[in-house]
Amino acid sequence: MKKLVALLLAVMMLSAMALAEAPEGYPEVVPGIDFGGATVTIYDYWSGDGARAAEPTEEQQAQYDYRDWLMETYNVVIEQKQGGDWNTCAEEMINFVSAPDGSYRAYIIEPGKVGSLVANGVAAPVKYDFSAEKWNTATLNAWAIAGNYYGMSTGFNEPRGCVYFNKRLMEEAGIDWNTIYDMQAEGTWTWKAFEELCAKATRDIDNDGVIDVWGVSGSGDDMYVLATFGNGGSFFDFDADGKLQPTMGSQATVDALNWGKTIQANYWMHTPEGANWDWYKEAWKAGSFAFYIYQTYGGFNDNSEMADMEDEWGCVAFPVPNEGDTYVHVASENTTLIPNVYTEEEVSKIAFIIDMWTNATPGYDDEFGWIGNKYNYTDDRAVDETYAMLRLPEHGRDNKVVYLGTQNDVLGASLLWGLAGGDVASLIEAGMPAWQALCDAFNAK
Repeated sequence: MKKLVALLLAVMMLSAMALAEAPEGYPEVVPGIDFGGATVTIYDYWSGDGARAAEPTEEQQAQYDYRDWLMETYNVVIEQKQGGDWNTCAEEMINFVSAPDGSYRAYIIEPGKVGSLVANGVAAPVKYDFSAEKWNTATLNAWAIAGNYYGMSTGFNEPRGCVYFNKRLMEEAGIDWNTIYDMQAEGTWTWKAFEELCAKATRDIDNDGVIDVWGVSGSGDDMYVLATFGNGGSFFDFDADGKLQPTMGSQATVDALNWGKTIQANYWMHTPEGANWDWYKEAWKAGSFAFYIYQTYGGFNDNSEMADMEDEWGCVAFPVPNEGDTYVHVASENTTLIPNVYTEEEVSKIAFIIDMWTNATPGYDDEFGWIGNKYNYTDDRAVDETYAMLRLPEHGRDNKVVYLGTQNDVLGASLLWGLAGGDVASLIEAGMPAWQALCDAFNAK
């Protein structure tokens, strides 16, 4: 009998040792985590039924092998599949929280809908160690309230707001477009430098008193927002007590908005009479202005709006107020939320398995996977210097307006859309009661 007990103990010890030894390149096994065979479903808005490829590539098979090991090690079934689409993904999560069925779930939500889910208590606070480099710090900071994290994502930022330039128009205005990249690299791509080039590019070619080529145009909202965050300002932020407050009255924000008004007054091509709101997209491609303030997806993405543009273009970050300042964009990432229906321990376990699930495939370095076919659209410097830089965490900022609604709804008519012809201080004074009311309602929740 003693021999049998000893044998059983030996087998148990060997099993434990085997469990603790992960294959080379795999993460170390964390003892004490067992899902008891439960299923964890990660819902996104693009994966269909989540079925594996019938004929996987070598890398896909390596990922499948890793995930099979993960599920066996922690006695769990993990699946990632589609739940709703871009417009309905948040609704799907709300429906589950309203009528939970005991299953373990997480939802990947498009960034514009995350704020309302956090504000209305649909997303659970997540107590987890997010110190690893894989986690996107801009996303974590965006959804952090009073020391609690509500949303998470991995990897670097997808760059957003930027400044395109038309190479032909630069050359015709006597500007060596490579010097724009050089200024960015040297840290001298400032508001002053940008304004000087806008002035040079704004031209009455035939001397008839009518401007033929403007210095800049595009999204005025993007210009004002990028200038604000680049200047250290904001529109809303949390105070020392964790309460969301309007902050657009700060000197940094007011100065940035006034600078933007100067640009629009002197060098900006304005909306032609009777044109649609997005008239500037075609006007840019037609060569009506030299600089284009817009989002990176307009030029770098597959089937982008600028794919059929005849003129060659380059791209740099939005300029900064002073030499040596950090170039910024407003980060906006798909965000993983855990429904607020679980115990704190269950939330931590779900966060752990999401952490393991989202690890890079062991043995494969995808360091340059983000490049894709971006070189097909523009020059190497736009990709290697601008896009690569803006991906890094220190360049991403979060606009906390998203806790209160969309930027258009909260700041559009009340501030951003009236700046070109209005007074900054007067607009802020007039809008403050409504913004404060929105913050009070948010804080009361």
